[in-house]
Amino acid sequence: MTADETVFTGRLIKLVLRDVVLQDGSRKRREIIVHPGAAAVLAVRNGGMGAEVLLVKQFRKAVERTTLEIPAGTLEENETPEECARRELLEETGYDAMRFERLISFFPSPGYSNEVIHIFKATELRSVGDAELKPIFMPVEKVLAKIRSGEIKDGKTIIGILFLTQCIDALAGK
Repeated sequence: MTADETVFTGRLIKLVLRDVVLQDGSRKRREIIVHPGAAAVLAVRNGGMGAEVLLVKQFRKAVERTTLEIPAGTLEENETPEECARRELLEETGYDAMRFERLISFFPSPGYSNEVIHIFKATELRSVGDAELKPIFMPVEKVLAKIRSGEIKDGKTIIGILFLTQCIDALAGK
C-alpha cells in the first residue's frame, strides 16, 4: 500500500489519489476530494404549518445556473460548524438568530469526498445588517412545491426542508 499522493491543493479542496484494498482483496486507486466541511442554516420564522424559510439566490458556476438554496458555507480553520452557520447566515442574509439547533449532518458525496455538511435550524431571527445575497422568505409548502417541480435541486436544501417538514408533521401528530 502506498501513501496518499496529493495531486492538487486549492483554496477549498485537495485532490488525493489513494490506493485501497477492496473487500474481495483487490486493489484500486481512488480519487478523493478532501474538504474541511460545511454548515448550512435552515432559518425559520413562524412555526408549525405556517413556517417560512429564509432562502438565497446565487449563481453557481459549476452548474451554470442561479440556484435557490438555504444559506451555507465552508468551515474556516478552527471554526466549529455552529460558528460557521452563524457567520454564513449573517454574511449571506444580514440576519442573526437567537436560537440555533443542530438538525442533521450528512455526507453529500461519500463516493469521492470526505465532506460533511452540518445543517442547523435557526429561529428567533432578527435583521442586523447588510446581506451579500438577496434573502427571500418562502412558505415551506412553496419550497416543497419547488423541490417537487425540480426548480430546487440543491441537496442540502432538499435534505433540510424534508427534515424540517418531518418535524412539523410529527408535532402536528401526522
